[in-house]
Amino acid sequence: MKALSSVGIGKALRYLWYGFYAGLIHWVHVPPLRTFLLRLAGATVGRDTVFFDAIFINLYHYGFRTLAVGDRCFIGDGVMLDTRGKIILEDDVTLSGRTNIVTHINVGYDDHPLQRFYPTKESVVRLKKGVYVGTAATILPGVTVGKGSIVAAGAVVTKDVPPGVVVAGVPARVIKQIRQMINTTNVPNKK
Repeated sequence: MKALSSVGIGKALRYLWYGFYAGLIHWVHVPPLRTFLLRLAGATVGRDTVFFDAIFINLYHYGFRTLAVGDRCFIGDGVMLDTRGKIILEDDVTLSGRTNIVTHINVGYDDHPLQRFYPTKESVVRLKKGVYVGTAATILPGVTVGKGSIVAAGAVVTKDVPPGVVVAGVPARVIKQIRQMINTTNVPNKK
């Protein structure tokens, strides 16, 4: 009962509703229909974006309206998206299977002994154009990953990543510079 008195009846009802809706999205096995359901629920999803079986958590706070995904993105199976804070995926972002995007910290109830040291906080996570995130990597709250960068499989990203690099490790650190993405609008048509 402490949980119910802590969040209130409104959030408890939203928890039930969004749990049902997320279950519906899970059971729909056709990515374009998943995209339609996400848009219907308030998410922004661009053209030609593919959602496989993602896991949405903390929907009862703001629903899907904190999710903004650009054009031509790919979200793999088992990707966990924490919708407590805003998630912005710009165009051409790929999230490999089991990637985790975490947007908040919460150590527990208001009377938890660590609350005064680690108060609840939400922060935007932004992945810029052309970012690739490898399998089972974790992006923590407040992080921006720069344009055209790669996050290696299993990495834990705790701070901003500059554009055009590869980061790896726990915590993630730059291990390689990579060539910047070609601006496709300046590439001549081949006929």
